[in-house]
Amino acid sequence: MVAFWIFVFIVSLVVLVKGADWLIASSEKIGLALGLSPFIVGVTIVGVGTSFPELISSIAAVLKNVPDVVVANAIGSNIANILLIVGVAAIIGKQLIVTKNLIDLDLPLLALSTVLLLGIVWDKQITLGESILMILTYGVYVLYTVFHKDTIDVPDESDKTSILKNQRKQAAALKKEILARPKLVVKDFVILIIGILCLILGAKYLIDALVNLSTMLNIATGVIAITAVAIGTSLPELIVSAKAAFAKKSEIALGNIFGSNVFNALMVIGIPGLFGVLPVDDQIFTIGVPAVAIATLLFIISGISRRIHIWEGALYLSIYILFVAKLFNWF
Repeated sequence: MVAFWIFVFIVSLVVLVKGADWLIASSEKIGLALGLSPFIVGVTIVGVGTSFPELISSIAAVLKNVPDVVVANAIGSNIANILLIVGVAAIIGKQLIVTKNLIDLDLPLLALSTVLLLGIVWDKQITLGESILMILTYGVYVLYTVFHKDTIDVPDESDKTSILKNQRKQAAALKKEILARPKLVVKDFVILIIGILCLILGAKYLIDALVNLSTMLNIATGVIAITAVAIGTSLPELIVSAKAAFAKKSEIALGNIFGSNVFNALMVIGIPGLFGVLPVDDQIFTIGVPAVAIATLLFIISGISRRIHIWEGALYLSIYILFVAKLFNWF
């Protein structure tokens, strides 16, 4: 029976992740066809879509009366995103370098969302009011990200001609973009529906398998959620970041980590929290909470320098191995 439920767990995880891929692809095309800008599509559809497996599996856990999975899933995903994914990407790419100034927006928002999460789980439970606060905070995050503009220096007279030329080029590019909007076909909506169904069914059987495995193996559901589920739902980001690092595209390798971690910290916990109080078990509180705090702090320090060396990646992986070992009492 253990082998059967392990098989169900793996298949459900694959269906859940694949459903998210189909949902993202179809939603992105529909959004662009309706005239949404690529940036808005990226912040909303793609940014949220990559964390859909975590969100849907957490909602399913609450509906199946396994609420301790929710916080473990979100915290485990954030730890895996930083220590496992960034660690692997840094080792593969030898060095990850980001040219964008992360101190202005990305790092403070990641830090604030993590501090809010740590403050809320401090009493080992998440109430309805705290869940609403997390959702509202994420709304502010999205609005600030969408409407935030970098400061622009006032040009000199000599620069006005070149600026005018650039404006004309931008206008021409915008016109070309409008003319090149993708055409919607019935297949796009079919894929959207199939993606949603895969998310629902994958999440349902994933939680069923998790509950049965935890009972048979005498392992807490939270421990399985913070490791196996978290790693499984983070596999798409791991593959994307590893390929990007190999191709020396550090911005892509690191970019999805910020949006995904903020969404996990606020919405993956906030939305399920609307259905009832979410408990935080002792093992997750004593090991998982400090681990996510340390991982985020290390990531912020690396972000300030805008480069992650291969030895830092190896350190990240070492800490992740220690984290998993402590959860399972290996040493």
